[in-house]
Amino acid sequence: MNQKKIELAKDPDLAGSWAAIQRAAKRAMQVASSTNTELIVFRNGKSVRVKPGEEQKPR
Repeated sequence: MNQKKIELAKDPDLAGSWAAIQRAAKRAMQVASSTNTELIVFRNGKSVRVKPGEEQKPR
């Protein structure tokens, strides 16, 4: 697997994809919080339910 940072990719779409994923995750957390809906996230190889307002581990 390639260990280079995706932000350093030559393709501008690929280089910007990580920022887009982070924006989408932030928005999903906002929507889940406003609708009191759990999120399903992938942690340590397992799917985990996260309640709104539960502290998220930074990546």
